[in-house]
Amino acid sequence: MTRTQTDMHTPTWNTRALRRQALLTQAENALGAHLKGKCVDAAAIATLLEVVLQPGDRVCLEGNNQKQADFLAKALVGLNPEKVHDLHMVQSVLALPEHLDVFENGIASRLDFSFSGPQGARLAKLASAGQIQIGAIHTYLELFARYFVDLTPHVALVAAQAADAAGNLYTGPNTEDTPAIVEATAFSGGIVIAQVNELVDGATTTLPRIDIPADWVTFVVPAPTPHFIEPLFTRDPAQISEVQVLMAMMAIKGIYAGYGVQRLNHGIGFDTAAIELLLPTYAESLGLKGQIGQHWALNPHPAMIPAIEAGWVKSIHSFGSELGMENYIRARSDVFFTGPDGSLRSNRAMCQAAGHYACDLFIGSTLQMDLDGNSSTATLGRIAGFGGAPNMGADARGRRHASPAWLKAGAEARAGKTGAAGTPRGQKLVVQMVETFREHMQPAFVERLDAWSLQEQTGMALPPIMVYGDDVSHVLTEEGIANLLLCRTDEEREQAIRGVAGYTAVGLARDRRMVENLRDRGVIRRPQDLGIDPRDATRNLLAARSMRDLVRASGGLYQPPRRFRNW
Repeated sequence: MTRTQTDMHTPTWNTRALRRQALLTQAENALGAHLKGKCVDAAAIATLLEVVLQPGDRVCLEGNNQKQADFLAKALVGLNPEKVHDLHMVQSVLALPEHLDVFENGIASRLDFSFSGPQGARLAKLASAGQIQIGAIHTYLELFARYFVDLTPHVALVAAQAADAAGNLYTGPNTEDTPAIVEATAFSGGIVIAQVNELVDGATTTLPRIDIPADWVTFVVPAPTPHFIEPLFTRDPAQISEVQVLMAMMAIKGIYAGYGVQRLNHGIGFDTAAIELLLPTYAESLGLKGQIGQHWALNPHPAMIPAIEAGWVKSIHSFGSELGMENYIRARSDVFFTGPDGSLRSNRAMCQAAGHYACDLFIGSTLQMDLDGNSSTATLGRIAGFGGAPNMGADARGRRHASPAWLKAGAEARAGKTGAAGTPRGQKLVVQMVETFREHMQPAFVERLDAWSLQEQTGMALPPIMVYGDDVSHVLTEEGIANLLLCRTDEEREQAIRGVAGYTAVGLARDRRMVENLRDRGVIRRPQDLGIDPRDATRNLLAARSMRDLVRASGGLYQPPRRFRNW
């Protein structure tokens, strides 16, 4: 018997749109007078969330490096777990206690994320106890990509500086993750709820610019207090040590100058802040102005002010902003990416792409490194996550444009090789800059990463390695630089790493004869091999030695947050 056309099942192709419309109708009925257009009274936020959130939904709660949808996070924690439960949280950063409270309270059960610095210890405890199922620890760009493939949010909870009555959003300088989150959600039948610091009437006051159009936004909630912003990339020059000055001198002379690095990204920390503050002094004395460090994928680090003022920097594209830098950025629009209103337009997804493909060098730090050069910030008792480091600190094999630094690194890595291994191509410079001992005298170099034990404890498919060793080109410590591009065997790589690991157990187990041979070949270079006298590595070389010096260098435009002021 053959089926007639009327007997055949006709598929429904608009289930997401139908679901969304049903939820909007329910929300409108539940909110009543608390809903005016798209604007929801803050007092009714729990009612809204309990309507639009269904058990098992994927939810993106905007938690960035800096900007937090904190009002919405608190509201989520306070929901009734009998109504809302088993949510799958997909978000960049776990920064607030509420980001983990949702798991302890039974609201959420599964997590995909990128970074959890402030909550790293608590996350490790909950994961080990089975209270959180971790899907994966992503790089930022990887997580954004999955928003558009298999981790598309059903509901997005985001933060913005201001909105108008129509629902247009102005994100201000801290745009960050918002465009990626909202677009993925809005164009897949999802619901977007934005907490805003200010609601403008559109008649007497308008938005400085529109960062997210109204038809991408479902609801707007004026929050009782401004959303939280963390000055994450501010480093007080007064806390930079002379060891860090020495390492910065080696980075500039041994790597930046050696490869002519013009396009680069710095990780967060005092090590890289020291490099930034040595550009207009030590690097200037080497005649490197115009030869290195002109184009950056970088948050507006206050430590960059002296280099900008001295004419070293042509452009900076930023992942996010930095508190207190607003007026300085507005006054230096030739350097930063600003809108007609004068404020910064940061974009984490675009800047991550720039850092991966357009930069020749990434330099960052880690908590542990093994003898293969693998490194991780996920250690026993603390799962800090990776942020953008795996994306920045990876050779972009899809890259096809050339630059001198990229070509030189590629030539070093392929010297003497034949066949496919010797096919000409460039390679990104990926530098791990670490002191041999970190806080509490924990060695940075280990025989085995804690990541392997964490894999066993949490049931992850892979050990949480941040930067893979085969992507690392240089290891830089106070002992010197190990150029892994010049190593020809796994044994040479191991001994090169041991050779700069100092008095750690890893360093003390070096083959001294082999290490000296590597030094003779220039694989390992000590400060004296670079013509650097460690006695010259003093804080006097820093272009600014205090926060007040940074303010002076900016002409008073930089206004550091109160906690960084001591005058």
